Formats: sequence, C-alpha cells, structure tokens
Amino acid sequence: MKYLFVHQSFPGQYLHIVRHLVRQGGHEIVFISEDNANVIAGVRRVRYGLPRTAAEQAHPGVREFDVGLMRADAVARSAETLKKLGFTPDIIIGHHGWGELLNIQDVYPDVPILGYFEFYYHTDAGYDLNFDPEFPTNPQTLPLVRAKNCINLLALTNPGYGQTPTLFQKGAYPAWAQEKITVLREGVDLERCKPKPALFKKVTSVSGISIKPKQKLITYVSRDLEPYRGFHVFMRALPYVLAQEPDAQVVLVGSDGVSYGAKLLSGCWRDILVRELGERLDLSRVHFVGKVEYEDFLTLLQRSDAHVYLTYPFVASWSLREAMAIGCALVGSDTAPVREFLTDGETGLLVPFHDPERIAHGILRLLQDKTLAQALRRAARVQAERTLCLKTYLADYDALIAQVIAHHTAERRAHGQGTPVPAKRKKIAPPKKNPPLVKGVGRKKRSG
Repeated sequence: MKYLFVHQSFPGQYLHIVRHLVRQGGHEIVFISEDNANVIAGVRRVRYGLPRTAAEQAHPGVREFDVGLMRADAVARSAETLKKLGFTPDIIIGHHGWGELLNIQDVYPDVPILGYFEFYYHTDAGYDLNFDPEFPTNPQTLPLVRAKNCINLLALTNPGYGQTPTLFQKGAYPAWAQEKITVLREGVDLERCKPKPALFKKVTSVSGISIKPKQKLITYVSRDLEPYRGFHVFMRALPYVLAQEPDAQVVLVGSDGVSYGAKLLSGCWRDILVRELGERLDLSRVHFVGKVEYEDFLTLLQRSDAHVYLTYPFVASWSLREAMAIGCALVGSDTAPVREFLTDGETGLLVPFHDPERIAHGILRLLQDKTLAQALRRAARVQAERTLCLKTYLADYDALIAQVIAHHTAERRAHGQGTPVPAKRKKIAPPKKNPPLVKGVGRKKRSG
C-alpha cells in the first residue's frame, strides 16, 4: 500500500505505526512535515516551510488560524508535487491540530483521510479553562479560546474520518461530531516499559543522582514543569512529605518552559515555587534534572517508590501510560483524563488536584504501606497489559485503516466513481479488541 502521513513535527504521534509499516514491508511511505533531524529508514520525507509568521496586525483570535491556513497551503503544494511525480496514496493519515490537512482534499479528492483529533477547546466547566482557581481566566480571553476551534471545525466538516486516543478527548468534541471520531487507544512497548525489581536491591544512578537500596524515591515527570501538569501543587506537597520521610529523594523530570496555558512574562515556574517554599523545601533532596534520555527516564520510573501524575482536565501524557506499564505505584489527580486510566484503590491512588495536603498523604501511603504499593504496582501493570499493549494498538490501527479504506471505497461506488465523499458519514465501529480502560466510563462523561 501507499501511505501519506502529515505532521508538522515528524514523526509526532505516528512513530510506532510508521515503524510498524516499515517492518511489514511492501509499502511506500511518504511523510510531509517541517524540517527536523529525525530519520526513520524506509520513510521518504517531504519538507515544507512557512513563508512568514502570523500577521501581527490581525485580530489575536485569528493569528493561529492564519498560520494553520499557511500550513494547509504548504502541505497542499507538497502534495501537488508528489502527485505530479506519480504518487497517489491509498490513504492519508495526519494530525488536524495545525491545519495541515485542510486543503489536501483538493489535491487527492478520491483518497480517504484519517485525521487525528486531539482536543476541542471549551469555555464551559469540566475542562482546563478556569479549572484552577489560582489562575482565573480573564473574560476577555474567552472569545480567543473559542476561536482556537476554527481549525477543528473546518476539519470536522471536511470529508474524512477521525481518530482520538481516549474517551475523554472524544467527549470534548460536539455531540454532532463524535460519530465521525473513533477511539484508538495508544499503546506502550510492554517489553521496553516493564518492571525491574532488581533496581531496588542496589545503588541506582541516574542523571548524576544515586539512590541507595533503602532510600525512598519519589518521581514526577512532565514535558515542562508548569501548572497544567500540577507542578505547583506537587511542589507544595513536598515539604510535608520530606519532613515525614527524612531519607526520601525527589526527582523531577521536565524543562522550564510552558507547553500549555499562558506564558510567563519572565522566569519559570520552578524558580517561582522554590522562592515561595523557601526554607521549608530541602533542596538537597529535591533534584531538577531537566530533560533526560529515554533509558534514564525508564530507569527512574522502574526505581520509583511513588510516582505522581497530575493534570488539568486536558490531554493525558504518554508518561502516564508508560508509568502504568512499568508498574509504578501511582498517585494521580482525580480528574477525568486520569480516571479513564486509573481506578482509585485498585490501580493507583486518586487525590484532589488542588489539595497539596491530600497529595502528600497519598505519596506517604505508598511509601509507608508496602503491601498496598505492591498491590497497586501489579494491578497497574496488568491494566497496561490489558489495555495499553503496543502490539494490540498496532493491530487495531491496521484494522481501522482497512475499515476506513473499505468504507470510503463503498461510498464512492454508491455515489459514483470520482464523486467527492460527503462530510457526514456512517460511524465506523471501534476495534473490537480495544475495551474501555475503566468499566462504566461513558462516551459523554464530563468531570473536572
């Protein structure tokens, strides 16, 4: 088969499926993206660039849309070149978030498009906006948040099929759009992400930090150390934890930028929280290691006595999936994205996001109750094996691609060869081997 992938940052969410297709052999795989140094053998790269940044004189609500339309134009031009060179894919797979797929239907009107729908922005309760009372939203920004859905809405009304990795993310989209989106749960390499009990019996060194066998290790991981991932409330929980566990060490993985939410005018959240906590925080036992190599990341989680994952009602991180696969003893925020992965008292401990004291008590329970911690570790690993297996994910991905192509072909025949497929279409059933992560989680469930 011939595959065309589109994602501004190659390979993005498509690392595993692209490698899988390369291993299968017999496919022609082309990937349109912006330039970067990443390489996957067997994949042909087509790079594009943007002619300018967003227009400064434009209304703030349309600047992101402006860049999205430029990306759509650039990708369409790249696709036109491919078509002139004789390349017509059997399917186009790409991420809708940056607008890159908006015009590709004009180049390949008879090719099915499987687009990744990541998040639909809300100004109502139950999602990230105004979730944290510490950071109230300026009412003047509400129209700007709604305007962020311009690309989403165009993508939803364009021809094509959709996928998203969780029920929470699907439920964020309007009810009329959800029939177009299939939940395809992202998998984890269970052979690489697995428990390693031997690490608890020897000195473990990662990023220059040595953890002795009897020392307690608390871990926290985020792309950036910021409020969206609960960095501020985690830090405020640490003084009490460290006072109760005088030998415990804390390792935080993450950069000092801001991936989500408002940017800081100056400085970083790490400095802000260190200043706020002052002498109450024993910095000799709190280690900020920044970004780490993947093997070091795995080692930290494999050695962790208590791993903390907190998030606003927003897209769940891949690190939560990896922590479950490794069999971490988890403390998670009692927010909708986390509840889809963890069940309180069975596969982890869920605590109120806004309550540093409850977070601290959750951590201490895991550090002090070895029987509970071991039970949660085993259950988290079993849950990952049941619902987050990479091999199952890839098989389900193959099945979804086949369904999309078959359904698209049937519609073309029903409407006449070469006739564009209408935007509204029959729902494609999710893969049968992909059960819900937690029993009773509904497609329209909302919580915050």
